[in-house]
Amino acid sequence: QITTESGNEFLLQSDTDFLILDWFHAIKNAIDRLPKERSCASRNLEFKLRRSSSIELLNSLDTESKEPKPEHRKSLIFRLNYSASETNDRNRVKSRLKKFISRRPSLKTLQEKGLIKDQIFGSHLHLVCEHEKSTVPQFVRLCINAVEKRGLDVDGIYRVSGNLATIQKLRFVVNQEEKLNLDDSQWEDIHVVTGALKMFFRELPEPLFPYCFFEQFVEAIKIQDNATRIKSIRILVKKLPRPNYDTMKILFEHLKKIAAKESVNLMSTQSLGIVFGPTLLRPEKETGNMAVHMLYQNQIVELMLSEYSKIFGSEED
Repeated sequence: QITTESGNEFLLQSDTDFLILDWFHAIKNAIDRLPKERSCASRNLEFKLRRSSSIELLNSLDTESKEPKPEHRKSLIFRLNYSASETNDRNRVKSRLKKFISRRPSLKTLQEKGLIKDQIFGSHLHLVCEHEKSTVPQFVRLCINAVEKRGLDVDGIYRVSGNLATIQKLRFVVNQEEKLNLDDSQWEDIHVVTGALKMFFRELPEPLFPYCFFEQFVEAIKIQDNATRIKSIRILVKKLPRPNYDTMKILFEHLKKIAAKESVNLMSTQSLGIVFGPTLLRPEKETGNMAVHMLYQNQIVELMLSEYSKIFGSEED
């Protein structure tokens, strides 16, 4: 920090020690070129160099090529003090923080000790199911039951967004508490429930349609012959891990009920495909044309809703 006799203040900051020293020497050399009587006349001024995280501007001081103009000389007289003590103090603090952080127990350890509850949102599907000793997450079942109880006739169900703050509140409650009552008045808006269900699927580290199946589903939907296309999709669905298959089956059965009420809620299989396509399946690494991928994602969901009984039915069906 530089404070001049005229009251101007300048701040130079950097994380690089050699750069700080360069500044120090450049400014000191500029001061040394001033008349000695000027230097002695400004003992009440001081110049401190500090380490920090950014570089800021040194205004109106050119130490390399220009002599200070006479009217500016008075403001360029400093008493220089440079010390590495602040730098050493900062380094000691950083070192202590690193040691403290390195000694912190891992998230897995805290969960094993019961200090942190296993999360529902953001966890892998199979881990949620293993924890609940089920093949379909309880939260998914609760949301589906709530929507079928009071949302089948709602205009734009799953398309209309609920209040995001309330959805985040519901997300927090699900992650922190064992029991959830979606009949509570705070979850009265059914769009909050549908928004939370969509968020659950979006936040899965791996989508409901696993990454390794994405290209196979895309190739299947490209098949021109409808019977062959349905058969290919059915074969892929049967290969899915049990939690994925069971969760997918109950979800698509529910969405089929939504589509059956299209005349009231205005949500066709095509509309549901647009809503759920990118939510349920996506490539692990986005390559190529995203618009084309989105088209296939929507078509896959739409076909699986239209041909639900053929894809999820038993072999005898």
